[in-house]
Amino acid sequence: MNRIEEFKKEKDGLEIWPEIVRYSGEGPEAIHERDKALMKWYGVFFRKHTPGFFMMRIRITNGVATAAQVRTLAEITGQLGAGFADITTRQQVQLRSVRIQDVPAIFRRLRDVGLTSLQTGMDNVRNVIGCPVAGLTPRELLDASPVAREFTRLFVGKGAYTNLPRKFNVAITGCLENCVGAESQDIAMVPARKGERVGFNVHVGGKMGSGGYRRADALDVFVEPARAAEVAATIVCVYRDHGPREARNRSRFAFLIDDWGVARVRAAVEETFGAPLEPAGEDARGETRTDHIGIYRQKDGRSYVGLVVPAGRVTAVQLKEVARLAETYGNGEVRFTTEQNLIIPHVADPALRELTGEPLLKELPYDPPEILRGLVVCTGIDFCDLALIDTKARALPMTRSLAAKLADRKEPLRIYWSGCPAGCGNHQLADIGFEGTKVRLDGKVVEAVDVWVGGRSGPEARPGQRIMENVPIAELPTVLEYLARHFPKQRPARTKAA
Repeated sequence: MNRIEEFKKEKDGLEIWPEIVRYSGEGPEAIHERDKALMKWYGVFFRKHTPGFFMMRIRITNGVATAAQVRTLAEITGQLGAGFADITTRQQVQLRSVRIQDVPAIFRRLRDVGLTSLQTGMDNVRNVIGCPVAGLTPRELLDASPVAREFTRLFVGKGAYTNLPRKFNVAITGCLENCVGAESQDIAMVPARKGERVGFNVHVGGKMGSGGYRRADALDVFVEPARAAEVAATIVCVYRDHGPREARNRSRFAFLIDDWGVARVRAAVEETFGAPLEPAGEDARGETRTDHIGIYRQKDGRSYVGLVVPAGRVTAVQLKEVARLAETYGNGEVRFTTEQNLIIPHVADPALRELTGEPLLKELPYDPPEILRGLVVCTGIDFCDLALIDTKARALPMTRSLAAKLADRKEPLRIYWSGCPAGCGNHQLADIGFEGTKVRLDGKVVEAVDVWVGGRSGPEARPGQRIMENVPIAELPTVLEYLARHFPKQRPARTKAA
């Protein structure tokens, strides 16, 4: 039994709150090693690179938030954090440089506006992702966000779902344009038709880390929205009861599927569900992929405005201003995307000109260069215990420089950075992906990357291929420019605006 399993035998993660309150008075030096791990069940993360300070990860189901929630996040990070926050590839917000003595107050402030950090780390179902313009875009088969919310309601705060073998990622989407990278999820529910009915086909066993990318397998199940959350919860229970627990790097759902085979997993899900499951329907997804950046017409005639957040890092001042703009020009709603960006929906035509003229939209543009709009960057070594390189500091200046050199480029280009093999930046799903590493150069250890190219999402998803290893960061601008000018042009553009 590995160390984390021993910790979980001693105490369930949801029972750690009294200790968090106690440590808020005693200080970070008093925190027991076991409790550093279990605090992640409450979304509180000890970071060795910032001793005395913690990260808090906030759950935002399907990326849908209110202006009041965004304003609260701005106030917390401005008053009690680093002054900036990071948007993640799971449509969440990570608060930086939080002190343990402030955690109880932060948790209360989050709860007051309907937010929580519960179960955003370790062996839990993580934030459920979906199309960030669910219910708005005419290019969806169905609005899947109610299913994401119902599934979240089933497991958050429930002890039956807090002792999984490892983390568990879920995407539930009705978008036809592959905006969430569903194939890398432990469960992916994607839009499908069966005759006149609409619902989801279910895929299982995708992942990025723990040995690299694995595309999710089709489970041969079609489920209508009314029962989709229950089916997802049943799949989680099968993993909970049968998933491997001996080695942490071999405990993801994918390894159970590899061991059992899809047919046996499907049979176990059906038995646990207690009713027959329908065979898969017709996959409704198209071949294109979108990012929802720009101005697009909604179903109701209003528009949503997608804003690029460079490298996914946003200041407290910017968050507060986003909340104001959402209330002034929309209906007070804000959406977070899996590519670390923001969307202000429900903007009427008369307000569009005023909104696009706001100063904030110079910092968070709705019409960015193609190269900048496709940038995704993981946390990096400043705040992540696993990262090997400083992704945020390297990626944004390099990408801006490249965008200036290729200002006339019209073709979309996705450049994703992961600071380590865990793949939080989804580098194997990008046109050009970088995976952080270290290399010895002239007797010194320097930051470097492995280079991946040709990844794509959608019905015909494929992983990127590693074409270079141990490229020192100092040499990377030249390599990136060459790839941007030549390699992606060998393939047809795959992205289409929503």
